[in-house]
Amino acid sequence: MIDCFLTRRLDKLARMAFQAGLWLLLLQVSCCSPVAAQELPADLVEDGQLINLQQEKYQQLFAELSQKYQFTPPELQAIFKGQAINRQVLVLMDKQWEAKPYYQYAPRFVTPENIREGKAKLAQHKELLDRIEATFGVNREVVVAIWGVETRYGASQGKFDVLQTLNTLFDAYPRRSDFYRKELIAYLLLCRENGVDPHGIMGSYGAAFGQTQFIPSSFREYSVSFDGDDKRDVWHSVPDILASIANYLKRSKWTLNAPVYGELGHVLKDPLLVAAELKGRKELVPFDVVRKVQNPGIPLSPQNRPLTIIGLELPPGGEFAKRYIAGYPNFQAITEWNHSNRYAMAVTELAEAFVR
Repeated sequence: MIDCFLTRRLDKLARMAFQAGLWLLLLQVSCCSPVAAQELPADLVEDGQLINLQQEKYQQLFAELSQKYQFTPPELQAIFKGQAINRQVLVLMDKQWEAKPYYQYAPRFVTPENIREGKAKLAQHKELLDRIEATFGVNREVVVAIWGVETRYGASQGKFDVLQTLNTLFDAYPRRSDFYRKELIAYLLLCRENGVDPHGIMGSYGAAFGQTQFIPSSFREYSVSFDGDDKRDVWHSVPDILASIANYLKRSKWTLNAPVYGELGHVLKDPLLVAAELKGRKELVPFDVVRKVQNPGIPLSPQNRPLTIIGLELPPGGEFAKRYIAGYPNFQAITEWNHSNRYAMAVTELAEAFVR
């Protein structure tokens, strides 16, 4: 099956090379480079096509599951038999909302309905959130805001079969195949550990599931039981759901009641800050430098820890293209949950709206 799709791809590229006179491209393709040999883009797969379980990477996966994790051949047969490609997963992976400019991204989440329901949840679960704040040291508004952004407080947990999604991305999404191989193993382990059938669990096109929208490895690492039993239930148990969100942020070094961001205006005044904004969320700038060169009025950073520089896109046609903020360690904790600065700011603005 794979040979068939590779042949189609080679034929297509050969025609392109001939028409354009790009003989070098044809030579590179004919040499069967590792990148070309692994590609299975969405336009070269059929929706519902059966995954070839005899291919080497699946045989290696089965060997690891058997030898390292003691899955039996009948168990593996029951789990993987009939697994097929979901082409929509591949399409959506390249159209993620986090790539939208902030003025389009944030209004999907910071809505009157989300704000109103979030306030109601804060009141409804006050005693639970009191315990969570005391136990984990994470501000309740941010916990509830993540709940709201991820699943609209549990109302929208995804429409994609998680097992099928993981197999689709492992088999047919070369850019992140290795990542999803690990997630597929983590998923099978968490299902076994929690007595859950791996078939029929629904989630996102990125294989996140439950009201927390954890990917499998995050579930195994960060989810907790907070309702008095030993089961970590991020699908139905509100105590487990909210405590698991808080535990993730705690482990990401959240500081209770510390600032999340500081305003930097619409123009960055120093090349160091310009470079930091371009480099992204992992580029840190000393707090004292940001305060000195940009805005002496920004709040203090816990333990004088460094900041990130974020540009949030404004609607076109205005005087300025971006609004700049400094991301404090608490902001950075949210980007450990989701690596998008836009996501972290949408969560922050929703949390702020709860207390207005």
